[in-house]
Amino acid sequence: MRVDAALVIDSNVLISAALSATSPPARIVRHALAHGRLLFSDATFAELQSRLWRPKFDRYLDLEDRKAILHDLGAAGVWVDIPAELAARGFSRDADDDKFIHVALAASADAIVSGDQDLLMLSRIGDLPVLTPGQACALLAC
Repeated sequence: MRVDAALVIDSNVLISAALSATSPPARIVRHALAHGRLLFSDATFAELQSRLWRPKFDRYLDLEDRKAILHDLGAAGVWVDIPAELAARGFSRDADDDKFIHVALAASADAIVSGDQDLLMLSRIGDLPVLTPGQACALLAC
């Protein structure tokens, strides 16, 4: 995979990165921001926002930190429009995960990075690999 890879990173990985600065999720997010492209759609970013604002994260991240994370990711991300015919297609056994696949396919991403078993079990969607943060870091030497 190219060092300047275009990546769709699932919400769970982005949140894990915010919670643990030395973890594989944090390393892949830093790599995507510094060297590659981090891809979002309105739907994937909305999921990140709704999950990050959950009260269970109050003891780990204060409100200002969460605002900064969302601002920084939103500003650095590449925003992708999803064509209606692609948005109508299902791929995962959990239809809620399809939005990440839609972004990746619409933008010709290099990979999806996820910790979600419903996505990881797909392994590949055509030429598009679905990787754990550790696998992505190994391929990108991050």
